Amino acid sequence: MLQIGRSYTSPTGPPRGDVPLDKARARKTANTMMGELKQGNLETTQETTDLSKASLQIPSVVAMDMDAASCLCCSEFVDQNKMPKLNEQQDSQEHLFGKSMKELKKLGREGRWAGSHALRAQAYQHVIQHIPCRLMTPDAEVYRDVASKLFEAPNESFDPLPEFLEGSIMPEYCLSEEGVTAVKRILICISSLYPDITYCPLLPAVTALMLHYSQGEGQCFEDTCRLLYCNAPHTTYIDHSFLTHEASCMTFGDLANKHCPAAHRLIASSSDNIFEVYSDWLVWLFDGLPFDYVIRIFDVYLLEGQKVLYRIALALLKQFQLSVASQGLEVVDIKGSLWRFMQGIRENMTTDKLLEKAFSIRLFSRKEIWLLQMANRKALVEKGVTAVQHRQPFHLTVNAHNFSSTIVTAQEMRVVWSWIPERFSLFSPVRIFSTSENGYSLQRFYSCCEGYEPTVLLLKTTLGEVCGAFLSSDWSERKKSGGASSFFGTGECFVFTVHPEMERYEWVFIKKPEQAKALPRSPRPRSPSPFSSEGHSTTSSNHLTVPVLDMIKYRLSPFLAIRHFKLPSKTASMFMSGTQKEIIIGGGGGQALFIDADLHHGRTEHCETFDNPPLCQENFQVQLLEVWGFQNS
Repeated sequence: MLQIGRSYTSPTGPPRGDVPLDKARARKTANTMMGELKQGNLETTQETTDLSKASLQIPSVVAMDMDAASCLCCSEFVDQNKMPKLNEQQDSQEHLFGKSMKELKKLGREGRWAGSHALRAQAYQHVIQHIPCRLMTPDAEVYRDVASKLFEAPNESFDPLPEFLEGSIMPEYCLSEEGVTAVKRILICISSLYPDITYCPLLPAVTALMLHYSQGEGQCFEDTCRLLYCNAPHTTYIDHSFLTHEASCMTFGDLANKHCPAAHRLIASSSDNIFEVYSDWLVWLFDGLPFDYVIRIFDVYLLEGQKVLYRIALALLKQFQLSVASQGLEVVDIKGSLWRFMQGIRENMTTDKLLEKAFSIRLFSRKEIWLLQMANRKALVEKGVTAVQHRQPFHLTVNAHNFSSTIVTAQEMRVVWSWIPERFSLFSPVRIFSTSENGYSLQRFYSCCEGYEPTVLLLKTTLGEVCGAFLSSDWSERKKSGGASSFFGTGECFVFTVHPEMERYEWVFIKKPEQAKALPRSPRPRSPSPFSSEGHSTTSSNHLTVPVLDMIKYRLSPFLAIRHFKLPSKTASMFMSGTQKEIIIGGGGGQALFIDADLHHGRTEHCETFDNPPLCQENFQVQLLEVWGFQNS
């Protein structure tokens, strides 16, 4: 591995692998590019075609010059002793002829061009050339001109490398020493043309992988720039700033919380800062795995964008937890354990099995992930993180030194906090109600809790059992029913137990989405804007209409807010209810939690909303009750 951030000496002569061009024309193009980039006046293409609908016509192998095709493996930059030896099957080269993007995705997932370096190089070039991006995205001619200016002096030293690479690790993969130097040259040229890039840890790995299958530095530069500035709707390849990178890490944390609960619980119980563990999720893929795994991941990444990386990282996380559980290991160093697992992945699963597991995850749509990314980005901005900020520790977790609860320990609260959506758990807990301080009164409970959204309720019984709930909505919502008993809240609510065991019970349709169907839309409805707000809708006897995401306040998860669900019964959507006589959390066939007006007696049962068992002894007496809000609420 080569540490980015040190000086290096440029080789003499023009970049290798490029042919001479009209320098005056190239220089004019480069100057235009640099001027418009620095002024922020770059045009963007009007093309918004979904990549999944694009039709890529791959030429017949019969019409190809096979000698030229074999050169696409870029042997001058690759150490052939490191490259995986493949059985170059001639018939495999027919698989791409005349295929649409949908068909190519299937072939990429199956590894149908993985048996030929030449065919993979051809596939990469055709896929990348059809990625929608800015009209003024620089090409190989621009690279040659910029490189000639930057590296015209022999043995010229550049110290340091681009600032946005500070502290990043650049995998060498199978590149030769000349190849590693070429990657550095390309990164310096990108930095010269794109001053808006402030933090981009994935860029060195993507550039290095592209160089394996590019005809020279110029083509690698052009292809990488197209990935950097893809503008297909709700599709990204490479994050440009610390803000967007951290939002991606938070989004992965949200997905892990939903799809890998056992692994998430393991990480939360083994780490003081779960976000620090998840912030390495891209490192797992592009730095921890062997090259033959990385390049198969890269195949599908080029076809489907960053969304596919979430899938693969989730599949790895699930397999890691299964491996730990099967061996009965006690995890002390969670980050080190994950790293060793990635490096020894061959002992656990093949590349085919990894991709099979990844695409069996019922992940949310690209648009929903994009909305969640925007919600997390907004939360970071509210916390003071900016696009030009460099990587630094900022994520506040439950701090053992200043956390004080009469019900749970700081370590137990960390686990509870890890279950909360990332955009909320970004902020530290603050106690807003406690029976030991505010007394046993439901009226005081309401007066202290109103105005806070969301909240965490903790309850300890006289038998020492501890349970609680995450409540997504303000208790003042109860007033909208005019005093009558009615349910409100969203599908982000969940109930949980802490003692004697820690377990979470989410909305039943998160675990069993097949039971709910999206309602058919009215004829040609307007798509919900990420910056629009719609009020709460009503519940009928047959279905629940979930509120649309309010991107100003970011109250709701995009996963649960932008869909209209057709539920089998209204009892499966009873999240929270409050009157002058009681509070109820979870309903349908029973109540997950019922607490009376004196906050002394309660009841817990199985309910249809959360599909939970009783959270403690069914009829209990309250010893202590606390409500926690979020520091910036």
